[in-house]
Amino acid sequence: MKKTLLKRTLLVSALTVMLLGAGLTAASWYLLDYALRPGNRGFDTERAWHEMDSVYPGLRAWHDSLSRAGAWHDTTLTALDGTSLHAFYSPAPQPTRRTVLLVHGYTDCGVRMTHLARMYREEFSMNILVPDLRHAGTSGGDHIGMGWEDVDDLLLWSYMLPDIFGDSVSVVVHGVSMGAAATMMLSASPDQPSYIQMYVEDCGFTGVYEQFRKELREQFSLPAFPLLPCASELCRLRFGWKFEDASPLKLIRKSRGPMLFIHGTADTYVPFSMGEELFEAHPGPKARWWVDDATHARSYQKDPKGYARIVGNFLRNERL
Repeated sequence: MKKTLLKRTLLVSALTVMLLGAGLTAASWYLLDYALRPGNRGFDTERAWHEMDSVYPGLRAWHDSLSRAGAWHDTTLTALDGTSLHAFYSPAPQPTRRTVLLVHGYTDCGVRMTHLARMYREEFSMNILVPDLRHAGTSGGDHIGMGWEDVDDLLLWSYMLPDIFGDSVSVVVHGVSMGAAATMMLSASPDQPSYIQMYVEDCGFTGVYEQFRKELREQFSLPAFPLLPCASELCRLRFGWKFEDASPLKLIRKSRGPMLFIHGTADTYVPFSMGEELFEAHPGPKARWWVDDATHARSYQKDPKGYARIVGNFLRNERL
């Protein structure tokens, strides 16, 4: 009798563990798809142009005038894993070595960086190159890389810059949100070319794990454990990296070159406190601009003249 009861107890326990494990795996799979394979907003470039032109009037006309003049170009490259990636670029009004590589955010595309592209080209007389990151715009890829997978792609784009704009380029990398995270992680890469001189990060997160933990709590009222560690391991199995790998806060301590930090004090999506942490962790030289009452990725919209002034001063001070 006791042996039979013990067997039943063990069987029930084993089935319970199996069911819990299956449920946890299914939930982790859903979380991964929810985060890395969201809707098609990032692919809808026409919607992006419409929205950008409504916020920054004349932006589409600026693009169209450059296109008619033959000063707006599309280009592609093939990533190390065979993914086809797209970017657009435009040379400065006058020949120059000064160049910016602009990196867009989560579920965005290169079109949503054209307000900054216009600033750099027209106000600073610089060459611009703006990639569509993986799973965005007209680039390939079956999932978003959260900045981590984008570092190798950005390196490839940076290697192309001398071929596009001339051998003696001098480059600033400027990223917003997830693009800022990619920019910070790129800044620590030993493989980046020497002509990348400096970086601007606007409202980047400290790490993918920390950002997802926040979203789990706020969107689903769920604790990080055990779902997030399981999803991170599943990400490693499916895509080859873990959430903990993508940590600008860890990597920025190895950063090369000056960095300007921009963050809105009213940012709740990527909390303002993350910007403060990142600034303190950078070994320098560095500068910061905390934008009063600006929400996530809205610092330029909040104060475009101030944004241009701060970025322009940083470029001059660091002698780009």
